[in-house]
Amino acid sequence: MKYTQNEKIMQISEEILVVGVDIASEIHYARAFSNRGIEVGRLIRFTNSEEGFNAFETWAEELKAKYNKKQVIVGMEPTGHYWFNFAQHLKDHGIKIVLVNPFHVKRSKELDDNNPTKNDRKDPKTIAMLMKDGRYMVPYIPEGIYSELRTAMETRWQIVKQLNTIRNRVKRWISIYFPEFNTVFGDWEGKAALIALKEFPTPVRVVEIGVEGIVSYWKKEKIRAVGKRRAVELIEAAKESIGIREGLTAANNELLTLLEDYEMKIKQYERIMALIEQLTLQIPGMEEILKIKGVGLTTAAGFIAEVGDISRFEHPKQIQKLAGLSLKENSSGKHKGKTAISKRGRRRLRALLFQGIMPIVATNEEFGELHRYYTTRDKNPLKKKQSLILLCCKLIRIFYALLTKKVAYDPQKMMSDIKRPILQEVA
Repeated sequence: MKYTQNEKIMQISEEILVVGVDIASEIHYARAFSNRGIEVGRLIRFTNSEEGFNAFETWAEELKAKYNKKQVIVGMEPTGHYWFNFAQHLKDHGIKIVLVNPFHVKRSKELDDNNPTKNDRKDPKTIAMLMKDGRYMVPYIPEGIYSELRTAMETRWQIVKQLNTIRNRVKRWISIYFPEFNTVFGDWEGKAALIALKEFPTPVRVVEIGVEGIVSYWKKEKIRAVGKRRAVELIEAAKESIGIREGLTAANNELLTLLEDYEMKIKQYERIMALIEQLTLQIPGMEEILKIKGVGLTTAAGFIAEVGDISRFEHPKQIQKLAGLSLKENSSGKHKGKTAISKRGRRRLRALLFQGIMPIVATNEEFGELHRYYTTRDKNPLKKKQSLILLCCKLIRIFYALLTKKVAYDPQKMMSDIKRPILQEVA
């Protein structure tokens, strides 16, 4: 993989036709330039369709032949999802694709005319000039099993997001109409609590059916963990409830709708997790990763979904940079600023690693010992959050080694970061 600025600039040689494309939902605009920034040809306007893509390709081939260029490089902003189809078409026809940072486009569009105007003719040129100067990145478009896993994990993220919305709305409903419900049931998602919310959700309904009625509903569903004692507690809570007593018919309907959505999303979640597990186990080295105590399927599968084919990386630090965990520092002259992580890159990968490292530290002896060492060592002790970030980087290196070298996880190598005072004295 090419990462340095010099290598990117060297790729834009005299034989290259540099094309900047302004992507939109329906109509795209493109302009072509030489490697020195001299415009060749005319602006082209083409539709987001097979016909439009073919027209663009014909236009680019004509310019390539006219100006004796051997290759075309097309650059664009990754604006939402609109660039996916065009990029796939270019890839299928062997045309190289690069992406430029939308923030860079916004900041540099005034360099030519000192005017903040944004239009369809100006943006393609700004994109092409950034490409000429090597200010671009080569996108990774996953294929095969990696494409399947990324799509599956995206579906999982959406389901989890929707589930959390439903959970929050149910909690809100309970706090309005039956706030004492939470004193009887610690978790409304338990089987007995769900039956109560479906059949007798309001204090009025609870008092109406009585103890025997409540117990009969639970027995019908063969729930043995609760009985008469819990039913009595529920009735006592209902009698003293401060919940709203108006509009209960509509409120019951609202709750039933939420619970129906909840059950549907739970089924969807179980189905997508089964697919994710099936896809994950097809990737070499994933079984070894899942053997690490504390590493769950979501962390392992999410890592691969965000990173893709691990063989495209030459060093784990590149993955660290992709996750936005590389360090940045603001210093000038005698002033030395604080060091922090860059937070540039795939934020979902960064969030997944941070959320995944906490249960690992809690359950895995090696990670737990390292966390204690980093936060209590005599020289340069870290804060807890700093230590967790450092362990996220450690986890990246472990995943990289297991996936590329096809080796088993070694707990002893994990402990090599700990500097033992006794061993230092002997040395």
